[in-house]
Amino acid sequence: MGTPRPGDPQWPASGHAGRPLPVQNLLLLLGILLSCDLGGGAQGPREWTLWGSWSRCSSSCGRGVSVRSRRCIRLPGEDPCWGDSHEYRLCQLPDCAPGAVPFRDLQCALYNGLPVLGTHRTYQWVPFHGAPNQCDLNCLAEGQAFYHSFGRVLDGTPCSPGAPELCVAGRCLSPGCDGVLGSGATEDQCGRCGGAADSCLRVQRVFRDAGAWAGYWNVTLIPEGARHIRVGHRSHNHLALLGGDGHYVLNGNWVLSAPGTYEVAGTHVVYTRTAGPEETLSATGPTSHDLLLQVLLREPNPGIEFEFWLPRERYDPFQAQAQALGWSLRQPQPREVEPRPPEPPASHVTPAPDPCPPCPDARGRAHRLLHYCSSDFVFQARVLGRHRHAQETRYEVRVERIYKSRGPLRGREYVWAPGRCPCPPLAPHRDYLLAVRRLVSPDGTQDRLFLPQSGYARPWSPAEDSRARLAARRCPA
Repeated sequence: MGTPRPGDPQWPASGHAGRPLPVQNLLLLLGILLSCDLGGGAQGPREWTLWGSWSRCSSSCGRGVSVRSRRCIRLPGEDPCWGDSHEYRLCQLPDCAPGAVPFRDLQCALYNGLPVLGTHRTYQWVPFHGAPNQCDLNCLAEGQAFYHSFGRVLDGTPCSPGAPELCVAGRCLSPGCDGVLGSGATEDQCGRCGGAADSCLRVQRVFRDAGAWAGYWNVTLIPEGARHIRVGHRSHNHLALLGGDGHYVLNGNWVLSAPGTYEVAGTHVVYTRTAGPEETLSATGPTSHDLLLQVLLREPNPGIEFEFWLPRERYDPFQAQAQALGWSLRQPQPREVEPRPPEPPASHVTPAPDPCPPCPDARGRAHRLLHYCSSDFVFQARVLGRHRHAQETRYEVRVERIYKSRGPLRGREYVWAPGRCPCPPLAPHRDYLLAVRRLVSPDGTQDRLFLPQSGYARPWSPAEDSRARLAARRCPA
């Protein structure tokens, strides 16, 4: 922080004083004329003028603050305008030279050799950081056992050594992501200041797919642009990370790395390992290139939890690349071989009546919009097979076209429906437009696509394709 300059402008005081006039109408006219002189923007009493320009930075190097102000136009006796009359923002100048005296030290040094405390004694003063108010200029007399407060520190003084907060008007404020001190603005998971996390998608799952032999197994691809990466597990296995150049960053070539912070792909990866045993990886991102997460197996894999956020435009390329490489993104479903009963001789084959009753009619635009907008996935699928369990029916389908997706879909999926006679029924070897939901068990061991009773399943046709695209535009945001 540089030295304070005697010629620097002082911060304006909040509010302004008005001289009451005997005639109310003349005072109203004076307020309107005053708003014009101040740059316009105020249309009448109890309104703010436009913000003034930002002042010069309070510092000559390093971090400081700038201020701008506005005035409230109001009549005598009226309530003040709602809001602040001053706004402060962080300003960042080139770093101070090595060995520069800190800003608070300079302010204390201004009182060196001057009589204080009502006596003629003088002292040499240094900052004292143990006082309650960090934004008072508390200075310790060298060689003495007391300190003295000389009032407020200058705006832009760090609240404490190395802290990001700065003192402004006697208050300790943190800069928001918009640079305004005390605004409280934060970045969302997508990296947008003040955003609502609607420009990116979250990838989250538990990896349980690993063989029985020791060695390195692929867990997931962490693509370029990923943010807020979190990986963790509890076992004697070890996480491994490969950079875009194919070289290991962590725990490669059967050699364990020390816990710590590693700089890779334009971000800092924090790696922790405890004797619990527990391992974690975390990074704020965004990553500047792809990373490959692996696990070095030493015992059966109990599950590796991972998550990260991707920009929407990067999600589909990531899904396609991961599926092409054979890394499943969702918990795989069992694909057991189902025994077939022996077929009777052809001469004795008689058609068996279908024991399922007819389904109720559930058609119409309202029904389509309800299921389309409330579902997690809408896609065109070819039914490859059907298997009836005790209380459920499982369809094996091939995904042909995706209309709506709140997560990754593989080329082949299982769709589950309640009961042995689900409504609507799906016939093998036919194409349907399906609106399904995703159901995940509390322990994370089952991750299903679920077609609810009286849900939306229509034979696919060009007309049904047009209806689906129209429904997508009418769902509430």
